[in-house]
Amino acid sequence: MGIYFDKMKQNLELRNYSDYTVRNYLEHMKSFIKFHMKDPSKITMKDITSYQVFLVYSKKVAYSTFNLAVCSIKYFYKHILDKGFRIDLIPYQKTAKSLPSVLSKEEISRIINAAPNLKYKAVIQTLYSAGLRLSELVNLHVTDIDSNRMTIRIHQGKGKKDRYVMLSSTLLTTLRQYWKQADPKPRSYLFPGTPNPNTHFSRRSIQRLVKETTLLAHIDKPVSPHILRHSFATHLLEDGYNIRVIQKLLGHKSLRATELYTHVAQNYINETESPLDSLNSTNNKES
Repeated sequence: MGIYFDKMKQNLELRNYSDYTVRNYLEHMKSFIKFHMKDPSKITMKDITSYQVFLVYSKKVAYSTFNLAVCSIKYFYKHILDKGFRIDLIPYQKTAKSLPSVLSKEEISRIINAAPNLKYKAVIQTLYSAGLRLSELVNLHVTDIDSNRMTIRIHQGKGKKDRYVMLSSTLLTTLRQYWKQADPKPRSYLFPGTPNPNTHFSRRSIQRLVKETTLLAHIDKPVSPHILRHSFATHLLEDGYNIRVIQKLLGHKSLRATELYTHVAQNYINETESPLDSLNSTNNKES
């Protein structure tokens, strides 16, 4: 079995997939093979369907997890072991069209002020002030912070693309305080892990950090690093910034992904008059 996974790993890396994607594809493929307990060359389309049924009805996985498993299987049988399967007939699960959860500016302030130490505060401010994905935050290096140009360089974000975002003056002050107090000083990663400072802060640690600080702020809503990113985009839109500027800051390939925030921005909702109000004004004029 190992030879298949080694070949898949090498193939993904040659196609310049991110380390995170490579790891996820391999994990899902290993779970698929373990479920059937037979050589991948003996797998049939019926076996693939039975695994999908297992994921939906037995494991009750989220649609995103289901679709990631499908992506892994499709990739394997298209690029690693071509059995002539009709890859296009392996279905994805329809994605839920839910609106992003966002926090108010007051709630963001409460979370930042509730941070128990400077590292927590710096992490939360960086996530929110620059609208970063969790993967982008953990891979930030000290050299990515440019105080002369007041920019943050996002190296190899989603889609293996570099971009720049604004460096908040408030964040810069916090980062300087954090750097002065840090022991040992961050030399490579901006937020190094513990006990090994040569590694970055883990994703789970940051997720836990955000959750703990939210509880300290007495906010009952479920808050994650990605909700801070949603809040960043929504607040910029509410402040009147052009949606195409926000698209570039978020690193969205398509404007459609950014347009989602128009459905939650308060000014887009509150500044639109209900037809009931205009109906009432018309009735008043007639009377």
